[in-house]
Amino acid sequence: MSIPQEIPPHGGHLINRIATDAERQEFLAQGDRLLRIQLDDRALSDLEMIAIGGFSPLMGFMESKDYETVVTDMRLANGLPWSIPVTLSVSEETANSLKEGTWIRLDDKQGRFVGILELTQKYRYSKAHEAINVYKTDTTKHPGVKVIYDQGEVNLAGPVWLLQREDHPLFPKYQIDPAASRAQFKERGWKTIVGFQTRNPIHRAHEYIQKCALETVDGLFLHPLVGATKSDDIPADVRMRCYEIMMEHYFPQNRVILAINPSAMRYAGPREAIFHAIVRKNYGCTHFIVGRDHAGVGDYYGTYDAQHIFDEFEPGEMGIQPMKFEHAFYCTRTQQMATTKTSPSKPEERVHLSGTKVREMLRRGELPPPQFSRPEVAAELSRAMQAKS
Repeated sequence: MSIPQEIPPHGGHLINRIATDAERQEFLAQGDRLLRIQLDDRALSDLEMIAIGGFSPLMGFMESKDYETVVTDMRLANGLPWSIPVTLSVSEETANSLKEGTWIRLDDKQGRFVGILELTQKYRYSKAHEAINVYKTDTTKHPGVKVIYDQGEVNLAGPVWLLQREDHPLFPKYQIDPAASRAQFKERGWKTIVGFQTRNPIHRAHEYIQKCALETVDGLFLHPLVGATKSDDIPADVRMRCYEIMMEHYFPQNRVILAINPSAMRYAGPREAIFHAIVRKNYGCTHFIVGRDHAGVGDYYGTYDAQHIFDEFEPGEMGIQPMKFEHAFYCTRTQQMATTKTSPSKPEERVHLSGTKVREMLRRGELPPPQFSRPEVAAELSRAMQAKS
């Protein structure tokens, strides 16, 4: 794929739905008279991502025509690739109280006025149809499917405005929105940038594939997700401390930018790999790392399904190049990180631990071996796990 000097956002234009001063004053003046919807954590992060352009070209929550084509065909109604529905669901009782063509006040869980929805459409949808198509299962044991079955029966659609862009409560210095990341890439003279997504603490296999990718591009955009995740995932503040340690000791800082991804996790496996790539394209990345079981959970997806799904689109159609990596491990024969493409080792000569096994070790006060995790990162994880226990 031919890479332009600056990759265009998905759909060609970076969306900005943050209210101007005049719009904000108008919304605030009417806020007390408007009907209200309280957003959960995922809907709040979706509002934020729409507003800052992370979900370009979306200007709001999806209408039925986009919703249906995304669920069935992984495309918006205009044919643009898109793999995950972005919707705001409410109960039928709540939907009946709302009138299309009106403004709806959006509040966070503390009741603070955070946004506006211009309600253009209300529509019912099939939860089972969405679950099977997007998540490949309809069991509520899957965390993403559970969200669908727990939410309301009616989707509200229309353009949104974020009332005000506020500093992230935990990571303000790493809150780099798409317009800002693009400006930083340009300032550094980077023409090719590879993005990396994770909801897990960084370990040696992550580091290996990140640095392999960095050998071929101008810069690395480390972009850990800090939105809503499963209750048993490592908390975002711990994961970010681990990345700070890695940045300080193990990465060339002039070739790496660390920033937060405010999105919520869907755990949609292959479909979410496409979604994550589109988001990083909007942040200005030209390449995107896709490793083993990207965005997976349990055993719902094949090991490399998240890589194969990119082949369902025409070459260049996504506008961002996936970089596909096999499962990395520490090879005791060559005494270095490797994959089966580069290592002659037998299975018993490979050190790789599951996230579950690492969490169990940390709860027992044991540190993962240095072949799995850098010692400073292992110590940080151990301190956090012991404090939680």
